[in-house]
Amino acid sequence: MLELFNSIKLDKDTDTPLYLQLYDKIKEMIISGTLVPDFRLPSIRRLSAVLKVNQVTVVNAFKRLESEGYVYSKPGSGFYTSNIVPALNKGTADSPLMLDELYQQDDIALINSGQVKIGENTINFASATPTPELFPVEDFKVVLNEVLDRDKGNAFGYQESQGFFPLRESIAGILCKRGIKCSPENIQIISGAQQGIDIISKALLKQGNCVITESPTYTGAIAVFRSRDARIIDVEMGEDGPNLNILEYNLKKCRPAFIYTIPSFQNPTSYSYSNEKRADLLKLADRYGIYVIEDDYVSDLDFEGRNYIPLKAMDKWDRVVFIKSFSKIFMPGLRLGFMIVPSRLQENIVEAKQTTDISTSALIQRAFDLYIRKGFWDKHFNFMYGIYRERYDKMTETLDMHLPGGFRYHKPGGGLNIWLSLPYGFPVNTLFTQASANDIVFAPGRIFYSSNSLQKLNNIRLSFASLYTGQIDEGVRKLCSMMGILQSRGQPHSSMPVL
Repeated sequence: MLELFNSIKLDKDTDTPLYLQLYDKIKEMIISGTLVPDFRLPSIRRLSAVLKVNQVTVVNAFKRLESEGYVYSKPGSGFYTSNIVPALNKGTADSPLMLDELYQQDDIALINSGQVKIGENTINFASATPTPELFPVEDFKVVLNEVLDRDKGNAFGYQESQGFFPLRESIAGILCKRGIKCSPENIQIISGAQQGIDIISKALLKQGNCVITESPTYTGAIAVFRSRDARIIDVEMGEDGPNLNILEYNLKKCRPAFIYTIPSFQNPTSYSYSNEKRADLLKLADRYGIYVIEDDYVSDLDFEGRNYIPLKAMDKWDRVVFIKSFSKIFMPGLRLGFMIVPSRLQENIVEAKQTTDISTSALIQRAFDLYIRKGFWDKHFNFMYGIYRERYDKMTETLDMHLPGGFRYHKPGGGLNIWLSLPYGFPVNTLFTQASANDIVFAPGRIFYSSNSLQKLNNIRLSFASLYTGQIDEGVRKLCSMMGILQSRGQPHSSMPVL
């Protein structure tokens, strides 16, 4: 095992800390596939001896890898590589493209071997991240400069762990418009939804605890729960939410630490709970004394007036932890979001946040607060809503025209994704490889399941967030053509051109 690490060379004469050099080397080995999922890393003592560095150097490198999801720890056993790599950048230096939902090891191997290439002309249905030209750079530059002039050096100091109070006031005002009444004291600023899930897991999960999730669900949440050695109990997601009878059976049987949900335009399916099912879920949570984690992915992107009510707006018993990120509407690289935390959990959550990163960037918090107060947020949201609505309409229109018989999808009415159901036995791997050869990528459905046994149907997720309408039209037409040919002729050669 140690032979893999003998080749690591750390330069003690540079300004880059040794732990960051080691972090980069191991991260590269994980992304490249040199270290396979669930690979046990050498012990801290042995690796420090091999590399001739202080054990603290190895500890800091491992902790950074763990915080970013590349490895997870098992108490008394050590550190292991994660099943799901958190991020993969491919493409040219001038135009990097990111798949924000990463393929499992077999797909990473395809990418690394060159069979799948992601370049500037790739039609990327895998990414649910907005394209950079949509970012409100000029307006944000205005508030950044104003904050720097106003707050001077205070803008770069540590913020209180719960977050900049004026920003929490501004967020409470936004939430009030959506029917969620909360005080700034119950709002916790976080560095994105992923960090929120991790903080909650730190605060509420103990080794061996159960967590109930929808199936399929967000891969980042699965990775976090696994990193805490939690047992994941899946409840199949239907078009109006999960079966609550099955969910209640699992509540009785497993007594989970919490239920993790994405009730509106769920990722990956874009299914949504009916308002009636939301109310019933909250009654179950109160009856069994369970917390519900509501991951508000993109509920505000409601294009057809579905008017789904947030669980938190219906929460009479203070059982819902509400998580919201601004990344899908604003600028994802700023890493900014928030949680509404039940009073009973406030102390535990603040403590977990402090041990994670002390506080979210003071400068970004102050700038975003001013951004909201100047009305820039409302203006930008309306702009992005129009862009996404146009792309949603193009996606559904083209699918309605070209999707082959036997393939189906549920029109979600909002969100950023379309969940395609393919006929039983359809060769998704062949479609994936063939599409990649034709400069199209998508997210195969299997990556969103925590258990292989739950993959009853073939599915793929198509996101339209990062594509222009012309690309959506072209990409959907080509995919539908490939699906039709594969369905009628079996499994043709993966490099077969699309006519």
